Amino acid sequence: MTGQDWMEKDFYAALGVPKDADDAAIKKAYRKLARKYHPDQNQGDASAEAKFKEIGEAYAVLSDPKEREQYDAIRAMAGGGARFSAGPGGAGGAGFEDVFGGMFGGGGPGGTRVRYSTGGQGAGGFEDILGSMFGGGAGQQFGGPRPRAGADLAAATTLPFRQAVEGSTVTFTVDGRTVTTRIPPGVRDGQKIRLRGKGRPGTAGGPDGDLVVTVHVTPHPVFSLDGNNLRITVPVTFPEAALGATIAVPTLDGSTVKVKVPAGTPSGRTLRVRGRGVKTAKSTGDLLVTVQVAVPQKLSKAAREAVETFAAETAGQDVRADLVRQAAE
Repeated sequence: MTGQDWMEKDFYAALGVPKDADDAAIKKAYRKLARKYHPDQNQGDASAEAKFKEIGEAYAVLSDPKEREQYDAIRAMAGGGARFSAGPGGAGGAGFEDVFGGMFGGGGPGGTRVRYSTGGQGAGGFEDILGSMFGGGAGQQFGGPRPRAGADLAAATTLPFRQAVEGSTVTFTVDGRTVTTRIPPGVRDGQKIRLRGKGRPGTAGGPDGDLVVTVHVTPHPVFSLDGNNLRITVPVTFPEAALGATIAVPTLDGSTVKVKVPAGTPSGRTLRVRGRGVKTAKSTGDLLVTVQVAVPQKLSKAAREAVETFAAETAGQDVRADLVRQAAE
């Protein structure tokens, strides 16, 4: 960045801190603003992206003691950001010679004015003078270009439920580049996956940004994800729940697994089938089978009579006794 750039930019105002702010205050202000304007939180907002870059540039200078000292010196000479002019200052503004005259004893009513020319054969411009003061040449950056991290980019993909459970390879086109990556097994709907170094390139040797991928998962009509476990709700008949039974339960791979339903199983109880869930590099989840007692919509005459007989035989049982007692507590 050139000296003229530093004259025109108020890094303290960009971070919202006073000029005498200490390092801790500068860092705190930067972190707060960086979270607010980060591209991940403001996707597609060009003004937020510009603000994010502005506060990053400001922090890069003010967090470096040497660069901050040079920046403060240049801003002080420039009167806080005004351009230097080659002739006498206009109304309300000092000229180039007024600033340097004040530095070397000139200026003011009756004082000897020290004049510096910014043009003419063999004469260097303002950048040459600042360069000689800080060890650089015309148009050079103070201390050389600072490494800058590339910006993070965002992308999204939608996977069928089965691919989300088993893992899938997807390809994106980002900033004119093709990026192929592996989505791990068991990814959840709305989960964000960060691909390191797949964002915009850094500058001056800075690290490349990341690509943040939001994964959407299409719901399955039968299965759902619960961490690394798969859930399924299975209907059973009243006799199966009351008397007990062994039933066939479908699995995601298209096969079935035998599940024993104990006698007296109530509707809503969950039975666990170990090792039939999501398989990851670290572990394998389970299949969680929730039993739902199915009530027939129509009964034959014989079935109705059987149910009526059952009702008469169990008339003394109050299945809501505990509910009434707990409600009264």
